[in-house]
Amino acid sequence: MKPLRKLLDKVKPNFQKGGKLYFLHSVFDGFESFLFVPDHVTKRGAHIRDSIDLKRTMSMVLIALMPALLFGIFNVGIQYYLAQQKVIPGFESIGWKEIIPLIGFWQIFLYGIIKVLPIIIVSYVAGLGVEFTFAQLRGHSINEGFLVSGMLIPLVVPPDIPLWMVAVATIFAVIFGKEVFGGTGMNIMNPALLTRAFLFFAYPAHMSGDSVWISAKPDVISGATPLSLAASGNTESIPSALDMFLGFMPGSIGETSALAILLGACILVFTGIGSFRIIISTIAGGLFMGWILNLVGANDYMLLPSWYHLIIGGFAFGAVFMATDPVSATQTAKGKLIYGFLIGAFAVILRVLNPAYPEGMMLAILFMNVMAPLIDHYVVQSHIKHRIKRALRLRNKLSVTT
Repeated sequence: MKPLRKLLDKVKPNFQKGGKLYFLHSVFDGFESFLFVPDHVTKRGAHIRDSIDLKRTMSMVLIALMPALLFGIFNVGIQYYLAQQKVIPGFESIGWKEIIPLIGFWQIFLYGIIKVLPIIIVSYVAGLGVEFTFAQLRGHSINEGFLVSGMLIPLVVPPDIPLWMVAVATIFAVIFGKEVFGGTGMNIMNPALLTRAFLFFAYPAHMSGDSVWISAKPDVISGATPLSLAASGNTESIPSALDMFLGFMPGSIGETSALAILLGACILVFTGIGSFRIIISTIAGGLFMGWILNLVGANDYMLLPSWYHLIIGGFAFGAVFMATDPVSATQTAKGKLIYGFLIGAFAVILRVLNPAYPEGMMLAILFMNVMAPLIDHYVVQSHIKHRIKRALRLRNKLSVTT
């Protein structure tokens, strides 16, 4: 890294005030702070200094996303070759256990990389292009906030999504979900989920149905996700609980494997980056509402075990990586419990009672993103009233004793 540091120090004067490339100082500062620890700190006033900063926080989230990303790449290849083999006579009942030794691990993984890598590149190019533009126009430094959003976006879309749609949706989400509110740390909604919501409502044919979840799927093969099967009442065709937990099923790139997401959750909670209160309360809300629907039992979907909701669709991914967004989530300890519980409950309600939106987690999180400040407000007001009452009781007690 020393040669790179020397190179940056050599060209840095060109980007400082008075240099001929000063108009690009925000871009240079962004690359420098991404590669190295920034050399500027607060000079005055009372500040809390810690070993963690925005760059390290974003880097830790990226590390936590790696299990879901790597498995998602592999599963894209698995689903493609499964669909191709099932149209060959004699291979109609083939499963993922048979396809791996038949095709080969690395060939399957390579196909997944070929399909997923362009989506990641387009997401970063489109999103960072907007970030760089706004930073230059405002004369601000470029923050590392989009490092995570740029990776989350490819993980919540189908593998066959057209790349131009990813670019348009990402640009929309960054501009109207983030930059208009002031940039990193000021957004009221999760930019990655806003990207998915834009795609869902603007291009529904590419975000729903059986044709989008498997890359280059033969027309005679169903690519239905477990959520769409359950919403249609075809609960008998849902994959086994083990397959859904491991993630060998059609779905968004990074949302299928509950096991990979669980590994990421352990990393986030252990490092203190993700809120365990939000994760646990979201799971509790989903289980509670699933149990309530089990008691009603009006159809086969309602009779599904409540814990099934944790391993199908984007519930686990949303609970770990979306609901815990420190900017758009609640900030108070009690508020996090309320916020997470309502996300889990609303997600299951939307899934089961509204077949038009089989993936209720997206809408539940976005709705609670908007409600988060209100929840925090009432929690803080409740604490203030409680302390006032306690102070009054203490004053009355002292007046009586004197």
